[in-house]
Amino acid sequence: MTLEEGRFLVKLARRAVEAYVKENVKIDVPDDVPTKLLEKSGVFVTLNTVSSGEDKRLRGCIGFPLPHFPLAQAVIESAISAASRDHRFSPVRANELDNIVVEVTVLTPPVLIEVKDFKEYPKEIKVGRDGLVVERGSCRGLLLPQVPVDWNWDEEEFLCECCIKAGLPPDSWYDMKTKIYSFQGIIYEEEEPRGEIVERSLTDKC
Repeated sequence: MTLEEGRFLVKLARRAVEAYVKENVKIDVPDDVPTKLLEKSGVFVTLNTVSSGEDKRLRGCIGFPLPHFPLAQAVIESAISAASRDHRFSPVRANELDNIVVEVTVLTPPVLIEVKDFKEYPKEIKVGRDGLVVERGSCRGLLLPQVPVDWNWDEEEFLCECCIKAGLPPDSWYDMKTKIYSFQGIIYEEEEPRGEIVERSLTDKC
């Protein structure tokens, strides 16, 4: 994934959000989409609110963990859902768009972490590199690679918080019936609303 392709995706996500919020219109994949962005891939779109003198605040985050859809189409769907269907927030309003920063995380497929003892899990994951999926029965939770970095969690805290995200007790990763998957992500984001788009490095904060 090149920086130019990442910039294309963030601009596409921004267009999808603004068209839906302002006009209730779902945009189509544009004709000039790079061929690589028509390949299937997992992706998440995150919307953050920024205000002068304040840190970013989450405003919506939804995506597809698995590569079921062409990437460009998945970005459009995820962007609209992040703006309108994240159950943690009310739908984004038009007067908020000038204060929203758009972030796109392109995912690798999740891989099951296989260990013989739960105590090995923290050694098999790395904050700043991995995202996690926790799964047990019908319960499933996902946290992107940037989340533990932003919250200054270590590997054990990351596992506990991902269990909570799945609706499970925080120590559920002690139970070998709980499945833990890891994945990686390439993150592209606006530095400010409608501003320069950059590839975000997590290792600089670890």
